[in-house]
Amino acid sequence: MSYIEITGLAFTYEDLVMRFDLAVEQGAVMAIIGPSGAGKSTLLALIGGFETALGGAVVIDGVDVTDLPPAERPVTTLFQDHNLFAHLSVAQNVGLGLHPGLRLTAADRAAVARALDQVGLTGYEDRLPGQLSGGERQRVAIARCILRKRPVLMLDEAFAALGPALRREMLSLVLDLKTRENLTILMVTHDPADAAFAADRTAFIAAGQVVTSGATDDVLASRHPVIRDYLGT
Repeated sequence: MSYIEITGLAFTYEDLVMRFDLAVEQGAVMAIIGPSGAGKSTLLALIGGFETALGGAVVIDGVDVTDLPPAERPVTTLFQDHNLFAHLSVAQNVGLGLHPGLRLTAADRAAVARALDQVGLTGYEDRLPGQLSGGERQRVAIARCILRKRPVLMLDEAFAALGPALRREMLSLVLDLKTRENLTILMVTHDPADAAFAADRTAFIAAGQVVTSGATDDVLASRHPVIRDYLGT
C-alpha cells in the first residue's frame, strides 16, 4: 500500500463532477498540475479536510482519515496568501503552529527559534509581516508548518506570486526540509518548470479526474492530447 491512497474521492462543484484516484509513496514530492478549474486545489482541500467528500476515501499511512476534522489529520497546508496575522510578530505567527492561543512554554519558544533558524530567519523574531519581503513572509509560513510536525506537507500554489528565481529558492528550501523532516509533499503548481525542478512524481488533473500520474519526466513528455494542449506542445 502507498503512503497516501486516494480512492474514488468524489466531490461536485457547480456542474463539475470530480472523482479522484491517486497513490503517493512515502517521501515523494508529487506535483499536481493541470488546467485552471480542473480540481487541483479541491483535491488538496479534500485531503486536508477543508472540503467534505461525497464518497470515496483518503487513507494516510494505513489510517482512513476521510471523516476526520482537519486538525486531526497528519497534514499541513501552505497557501499562497501564507495566512500571517499582520499585528503579530514573526515569532508569534510561527508560534501559532504550536498553540492557537500562543500560550507557549520555554521549550515551545526554543522550538520556534529552531524553526526560524531552519528557514534562515534568525534575528527576525520581533518583526511584523509588513516589514518583510514576499519571500520572507513565505519563510515564516514554512517555519510554522515545520512546527506542526505533520508528515504530509501540501503546497497550494504557495509560491505562485513570486518571481522565477525566488520561487526556485523557496522550492529548494522545501526540498531541504523534506529531507530533514522526512516529509511527503503534494504540490499544486501552474508551472510545469516547478514540477520538473522539484517533483520526482507528477499527477495531471483535468475535468476533475487524474488523467495520469507517474515519474515527472514521463508525465511532461506524455503524448496524451489533454497534456499536450496544456503544455502547448
